[in-house]
Amino acid sequence: MKKHISNFLLAITALFCFACDYNDSPDKGMARVNFYLVDAPGDFDEVWVEVLSVRVRMKSDNSDENDDSSWREMNYEPGDKMVNLLDLTGNNSLLLGTEDFEEGEIDQIRLVLGENNYVVSDGNEFGLKTPSAQQNGLKIKVNQPIEGGQSYNLVIDFDVAKSIVVAGNSGNIILKPVLRAYLEEAAGISGLVLPLDAQTIAVSASRNGESFNTFTDEAGNFKIQGLEPGTYTILITPNERYTPVSLEAVVVEQGEITVLDPVTVTLKEE
Repeated sequence: MKKHISNFLLAITALFCFACDYNDSPDKGMARVNFYLVDAPGDFDEVWVEVLSVRVRMKSDNSDENDDSSWREMNYEPGDKMVNLLDLTGNNSLLLGTEDFEEGEIDQIRLVLGENNYVVSDGNEFGLKTPSAQQNGLKIKVNQPIEGGQSYNLVIDFDVAKSIVVAGNSGNIILKPVLRAYLEEAAGISGLVLPLDAQTIAVSASRNGESFNTFTDEAGNFKIQGLEPGTYTILITPNERYTPVSLEAVVVEQGEITVLDPVTVTLKEE
């Protein structure tokens, strides 16, 4: 049932985004920001989180980040706030909300989650223990200027593989979210991996000891955004019947999406 609800939310998101293309531009002096959630997935069947709100703080020399009045809270509106992060791979995303802000700089945001979070692995459900600090929201530095009269898409990338930790001898599974945020026009890499029989297909982009991960969607597409300009190594890891592929010296330029030629992985020799 929850899987159906999540798919329904994604469909509504697509319709909403289509309608947004025809909305009037924000007033002069105000900037419109659409907040989206995407996922860099981990090795689970499902990962469910309860999304309550997004809190936004604009940069000001006179405000204290611990002062609640310096934050604007934007509630996530659907009645069912449960989101399966593994639906948000490839080119899929979930619209969390849209707000107009005065021209300036977004200093940081906080994603506020509830306590009803769990994973499904091999058909079994495991509750996720959550840190107490999560009650105030998970802080993400943004430091992005926004201009009046313009519209922006701000993407929150939830890295599941790095966020879920199995705790020592207790066997508890702990949610320690690893998040990053970027404006959608930020640089990145996209591509297509075939055949579809090679799924599940993991894709990582690595540079200077740091890696960014995603999976292909059902059609074989992937996109990794929010990358710094530079030269990356792309590792494509299909299921165990197929041979991984490494692409060296993939160049990402400022503000550009590098589109790779389609990659076809091959079956391992028996």
